[in-house]
Amino acid sequence: MGRKERAKERREKRLQEISLLRTIPYSDHQRWCCVHDQSSLLYMWIVSCKLEFWGIWFVRDLRWWSSETVAVVTGGNRGIGFETARQLAEHGLTVILTSRESSTGLEAANVLKELGLSVDFHQLDVLDSLSIKKFAEWIEQTYGGIDVLVNNAGVNYNIGADNSVEHAQNVVATNYYGTKKVTQSLIPLMRPSAVGARIVNVSSRLGRLNGRRNRLEDKDLREKLANLETLSEELIDRTVSTFLQQVEEGTYTSGGWPQMFTDYSVSKLAVNAFTRLMAKMLSDRPDGQKIYINCYCPGWVKTAMTGWAGNVSAEDGADTGVWLALLPDQAITGKIFAERREINF
Repeated sequence: MGRKERAKERREKRLQEISLLRTIPYSDHQRWCCVHDQSSLLYMWIVSCKLEFWGIWFVRDLRWWSSETVAVVTGGNRGIGFETARQLAEHGLTVILTSRESSTGLEAANVLKELGLSVDFHQLDVLDSLSIKKFAEWIEQTYGGIDVLVNNAGVNYNIGADNSVEHAQNVVATNYYGTKKVTQSLIPLMRPSAVGARIVNVSSRLGRLNGRRNRLEDKDLREKLANLETLSEELIDRTVSTFLQQVEEGTYTSGGWPQMFTDYSVSKLAVNAFTRLMAKMLSDRPDGQKIYINCYCPGWVKTAMTGWAGNVSAEDGADTGVWLALLPDQAITGKIFAERREINF
């Protein structure tokens, strides 16, 4: 069996595990259970909860949310965003689905409403500061605040082996600056609670600082972005601005930027760094006003963004984001995950 085949086998096995894990944390009927077989998948999840009593592991329903819990999902009209909205709504939250185009967003929201789910819609263009402002005002007037924010809105113009930077300005503006502006605008509206509000940024392994095959070649810059003591919003903005300037000058290919999906990778590198920075900035909030922020890679998902060539379904691609949004013990912040596992930045 070759390397690709082994990787495919591991991925399929992990997705099967997740399919089972998906039924455990949020079950209505499963209040208590115990497991003696430490090889079972159920035991794997219980260990992660660190609940032990007399050598027997117990799981209790740690559902902290209700129909009054409000979640915002940007770019929710299709793909991962639509699936995220659907899964959160199926778990019993009230979901506000947003999209740039009102017609497609309303259509998506109506599909979910017809399933009996509590879903609302509002137009939101993450590139438009006025649109973000109007959305925040509507949230405050209509719901008073939110509990969960999933920054899903994003773009990618490269498919397969393509690596054009023709749309780099729009990719960075949408994926990084759009995520940043929406987050900063909605943080004041995140409601106090004992379990903390949650922000989940949809990102990518392609934006990892120390990826084996797709990373910044500038070691000094990597170290500055990796070190929380030197990481700053100014540094992140300067990094993406330098990239965009080199794109405009036609010199980016010698700039040491990631070699695969370069503009997308840089934009997600910025999202990952911004997530870590915000986690640090929000860490001093007092109990009852905590906000936890993480990001995750959904994988190569079979959606319009990948030209329907992905190997992960939208349902599976949304899973880790929903899991992060609903973790019962959310002392986790400033991390990146894939397939419900933490990975290195």
